Amino acid sequence: MKYLLSCVLIIISASSFAEDNKTKELVLENGLKILVKEDHRSPVVVSQIWYKIGSSYEENAKTGLSHLLEHLMFRGTEQYAAGQFSKIMAENGADENAFTSSDYTAYYQKLEKNRLAISFKLEADRMRGLKLDQKEFDKEREVVIEERKLRTDDKPNSLMYEIFKATAYQSSPYRNPVIGWMPDLKNLTLEDAKNWYQRWYAPNNAILVVVGDINPEEVLTLAKEHFGNLKPSDITPTKSTQEVPQFGIKRITVKKPAKLPNLLMGYKVPSIKTTEESWIPYALQLIAYILDGGDSSRFTKHLIRGKEIATSVSSSYDAFGRLDELFVFGGTPTKTNTVETLENAIREQIQILKTELVKESELKRIKAQLVAAKIYEKDSVFYQAMQMGQLETIGLPHDLLDQFVEKLSAITPEQIQMAAQKYFIDDGLTVAVLEPQPLSDNSPVEKPLSNKHGH
Repeated sequence: MKYLLSCVLIIISASSFAEDNKTKELVLENGLKILVKEDHRSPVVVSQIWYKIGSSYEENAKTGLSHLLEHLMFRGTEQYAAGQFSKIMAENGADENAFTSSDYTAYYQKLEKNRLAISFKLEADRMRGLKLDQKEFDKEREVVIEERKLRTDDKPNSLMYEIFKATAYQSSPYRNPVIGWMPDLKNLTLEDAKNWYQRWYAPNNAILVVVGDINPEEVLTLAKEHFGNLKPSDITPTKSTQEVPQFGIKRITVKKPAKLPNLLMGYKVPSIKTTEESWIPYALQLIAYILDGGDSSRFTKHLIRGKEIATSVSSSYDAFGRLDELFVFGGTPTKTNTVETLENAIREQIQILKTELVKESELKRIKAQLVAAKIYEKDSVFYQAMQMGQLETIGLPHDLLDQFVEKLSAITPEQIQMAAQKYFIDDGLTVAVLEPQPLSDNSPVEKPLSNKHGH
């Protein structure tokens, strides 16, 4: 296996994802950006519409508005009644849905290649023609409120993570949950939704990404036909509040009925978008894999199998944010250990990264593992479109993926050490502990959180 991964690294480094060079790009007169990429391995196509709007754009007292509007986008237009969008897609064999993050809202369909025109027709219709009325608004707002109760308020680990982020970030809009704070959800109005829709849902704030078994020129022609006549909006970009400096460890305890304790530790780090030195996010990405990259990772070897301190422990870092990110560690201690013991064990592994250079053999294995993961992602037309759309919506070129392997491969043990020394410091650290309270008969029981996260 080690030999195979090494070969993968060499081969892919040489090719530099040459298949990405097939991507065609066009910007319509109304501002809609279109990215089209051929992949003829199966007779399907993925179409995604990305809007540069998410929870990090929202104003105080109006959190959750972007996610609520995502729900409302399925509630009908002047041409199609509520529910018709999904019904028509189902009749055409399409897999369709939507998602909202801190930085974007996206809608997608995966369908047979000859059905692409149906996707374009319906998406173009609701991009500018959404019909919002009080009845549908009230209905979907209640759906979102219930969703929040089920996925966050009634789940101790999820609630803990939400409070953890709101504590770690003091001024950054990443402190707000995508689903919104409950008081805000209850106070959102139909007028809020209408204004948000008119402001952001426009061709000059959107990106259309199409990947699959298609002819690029035909797709571009089809896109012009359906989206070309849509009117743009007068969009003034918002200025996101930057995170203020931190001057010491932040510690919080969350007390909720739960079966097991849990620990979260987060250090403030840059993303590819915000970094001053381009190599740093790639070094951080490698650190995440060194510590938590499978059965041979340091956390598994030393904290789970070795000293048996934790039943689960993880590290995660998402380099593709619009603003500065968090490098998160977390886990659940074994019954014979405490969260304090687990925190000290994680800190010990961090200290080793700061004081001892990673061996070339270990780094080579980790790089090969990461590169192989990126190769396997290419097997999915959906994920290829996801990567392109995500990069473009946060203000990075989609062809940045072409450079990923090269930049990753160039990282040295010294750079990994420097990144750990610079960012894994107490003045940028937030620690959260879930302190279990007695479970009642009605208390929800939740499995330990993996702490894996991302946009």
